[in-house]
Amino acid sequence: MQTIHTIAQLRSSVDQWRARRERVALVPTMGNLHDGHLQLVKRACRVADKVVVSIFVNPTQFGPQEDFAAYPRTLKQDSLKLAENGVHLLFAPEVEEVYPRGSDDTVRVEVPELSDILCGASRPGHFTGVATVVAKLFNAVRPHVAVFGDKDYQQLLVVRRMVTDLCMAVEIIGEPTVREADGLAMSSRNGYLSTAERGQAPQLYQTLQWLGERLSRGADYDGLAARAMDMLREGGWRPDYVAIRRGEDLQPPQAADSRLIILAAAWLGKTRLIDNLPVTLKDSP
Repeated sequence: MQTIHTIAQLRSSVDQWRARRERVALVPTMGNLHDGHLQLVKRACRVADKVVVSIFVNPTQFGPQEDFAAYPRTLKQDSLKLAENGVHLLFAPEVEEVYPRGSDDTVRVEVPELSDILCGASRPGHFTGVATVVAKLFNAVRPHVAVFGDKDYQQLLVVRRMVTDLCMAVEIIGEPTVREADGLAMSSRNGYLSTAERGQAPQLYQTLQWLGERLSRGADYDGLAARAMDMLREGGWRPDYVAIRRGEDLQPPQAADSRLIILAAAWLGKTRLIDNLPVTLKDSP
């Protein structure tokens, strides 16, 4: 596996692959890799001839009080995992390479509507930072396909909307969430949990499953979401939101909508966790 740190080196390698008509896949990450990330890599290896993984802790998607400085940087360990899983090129730039004018003085990409709800309402500017850095990576790598995890479902839809609206020639693949044996969605931030909190953390997914079961029977969406919030509070969480939305655009569902998704974000101690559960209503009109 080749490891490079500049966009010029990156383009030189990818240009050679594209000249040979090889299909290129990109898996963007912020590092501190776990089995969920490696599942994205495995999917990329199945759909492309060459696989690029980026590791870049992106400052523009962190708010002023968020954990940018403390976010785990584990490049050496990550490199070994990627090499073992068939990655051809690791792109690990410094902040100055991605934002030569500084991260505060750069052109930004904004995706309206999707960026301002749910996690976007709690983390103003977060999805603008995500869209901006993903656009930069797409322009640098010029992949044929990019793979993202379904766990960050709102992020996945933001990226898809950006690609569609900006006419980017990139196929976006969403890969199902990878979970621990007890149901907890794999996340780099799970490492922030104390031992006691780690034992409690699967309750978030259990609450979504409870809500999904009630949805299949038909009920008041807002009332069910409010009850789920209460369940989390009773379990010692500080819920940010629990929402039942339409799967394709995260808008409130209408009576005829059958493909829904339940999304939640909640604090357990000092750690903010997110999760989601797709639900298909079989008896919808």
